[in-house]
Amino acid sequence: MKVVVVANPKGGSGKSTLSTNIAGYFASCGHHVMLGDADVQRSAKFWVTQRPETLPKISTWEYEADLIYTAKPYKDTTHVVIDTPGGLTGWRMQEVIGRADKIIVPIMPSMFDMQATHAFILKLLQLKRAHPTHVAVVGNRVDSRTVAAANLKTFMDSLNVPVLTYIRDTQYYVHMAAHGLSMFDISAAKVQRDLDQWQPICQWLDAD
Repeated sequence: MKVVVVANPKGGSGKSTLSTNIAGYFASCGHHVMLGDADVQRSAKFWVTQRPETLPKISTWEYEADLIYTAKPYKDTTHVVIDTPGGLTGWRMQEVIGRADKIIVPIMPSMFDMQATHAFILKLLQLKRAHPTHVAVVGNRVDSRTVAAANLKTFMDSLNVPVLTYIRDTQYYVHMAAHGLSMFDISAAKVQRDLDQWQPICQWLDAD
């Protein structure tokens, strides 16, 4: 079973967007997917409740947020995605590192996000020494034409972790979230540019 965790201590970094789309990708590949929502806002869990029955099924836990860190997946589950809250620290962070096969850290193009994320990644790498967890970062809601995007690229290139891709800021994510959809549930012709940006993430997720 593969466990993917999406984490960043900074709120509003796009963790739920990444989590739901990763779950959607795995489901589109025919896997039995569980999406755990450890954030008290429960955005990812709400997304699952809005998902049309005609699409590949994604399960979730009914537990309170803290129990998600230790909950066992349902029988026959092959892939688990965990959406974490901002301010992930202490025993919760320890549980995440110990459980995850892969951790994706989304980073927004702002100085506050970069500062918070830098300390978080250093902590992840420190904890990673005791656990065979793979860590990578994704630039989220990035407009490549801006100075902020250039600053983000410089910052991400300085990190000692793989930079998978940069995801643009588009209303498609907002509209899809309201209906329980992911990029992998709609016509590729409508979102080909976005699917191209997701390709490096999918390849990294699928790699052993």
